[in-house]
Amino acid sequence: MLDFKTVYECNCCLGCKTLHPQVSIINLESPNLEQDAVKFEFYAILLIEECPDSCCCCGRKYYDYSNATMVFLTPGEIFRMSENNTLPNKGYLLAFHPDLLFRTSLNNHIKNYTFFSYKKEEALHLSQRETAKITCCLENIEDELHHPIDTHSSTILSRHIELLLDYCTRYYERQFITRENKNKTLLDKMEKLLEHHIASGQLQNGIMPDPKILSEELRLSPAYFEDLLKFETGKTLEEYFQLKRLETAKRMLLQKDCMPTIIAKQLGYPSVQYFSLILKKNNWIFSKRISLFTQLISNKIIFLSAHTLYFVNCFVFSHKQITIQQTKYKYICVE
Repeated sequence: MLDFKTVYECNCCLGCKTLHPQVSIINLESPNLEQDAVKFEFYAILLIEECPDSCCCCGRKYYDYSNATMVFLTPGEIFRMSENNTLPNKGYLLAFHPDLLFRTSLNNHIKNYTFFSYKKEEALHLSQRETAKITCCLENIEDELHHPIDTHSSTILSRHIELLLDYCTRYYERQFITRENKNKTLLDKMEKLLEHHIASGQLQNGIMPDPKILSEELRLSPAYFEDLLKFETGKTLEEYFQLKRLETAKRMLLQKDCMPTIIAKQLGYPSVQYFSLILKKNNWIFSKRISLFTQLISNKIIFLSAHTLYFVNCFVFSHKQITIQQTKYKYICVE
């Protein structure tokens, strides 16, 4: 394995002149590397051109664009194009050292570009128009590299890189749209995994779904999985699961033999009081509960345990949407 510790080493090995010690754009015209993999000790962005239709090493499918592909690597990451090639036969490599970002705005939020944590198989596939825009960004960086280094160089270079990353963010969101059917299949599998987690009883022990485990089951990187879920639902995994847990509670409350204390325990809520508080905070769920109590009081008699009676008092009759003054109900405590 070839280990590039500096941008300068990378330039020397790939036959590129060093214009700046911390930034370089390298033309990957048939790179001749004997090693089977390469490790970059700095940020690396690969623009792969003319990848053959049979090439699936970067996760490209029939529903993706095929004009060019981009892969994003963090410092210390190892890359191998395929079994036959360490690096692509045609394309560009943008290499920049983390030190370049020191005292720049990009340094404060480069971690927000989560696609640096994606797998190679979750690469970005570009249309012709998108490829032209990315190429233009690279040309702007190249133009600045030919300017003599001064006090403004780091700022200007980092802003050009930031603009390129912003375009990549836009294009990844577009790719989520073009992969809509595939994403729906993944979310359906996620739903089944969450349902299994609830049914397994792990919530009673306080074990919540682990994003890493879920992403492994879906064969995705944790970062890609979180971004996909956020794009499709507008929620994080924690937010999404809390709503699903409440939906499960709604179905269980409609069952005659399910007491609130049992439901709270099975779904991992610390107490029935906390459970009722959560439901009251979600008024949209509360409105659904009215039909439940309409069913229960059809005979104007409700048989309640002491815990259930507390739950009903806290959860229903304290709410203004329920009016009981015109009907007399008989409550019988059966504890």
